[in-house]
Amino acid sequence: MIKYDRLWITMKKKGITQYDLYTKYHISRSLLDRLRHNKNIQVGTIDKLCDILDCNVEDVMEHY
Repeated sequence: MIKYDRLWITMKKKGITQYDLYTKYHISRSLLDRLRHNKNIQVGTIDKLCDILDCNVEDVMEHY
């Protein structure tokens, strides 16, 4: 199972909110909901999040 708990920690460290992702970076609300519930997302989305947060994949997700 993939968990996105690290995403929320990284966002807090970088000072980026879910509202910022939605308004400034055009991340859809449905995608944010998928992340909150640890559902599957596309690899391209993970790449986009890493670009936005200027971080590595392991700062966004972990295999559990």
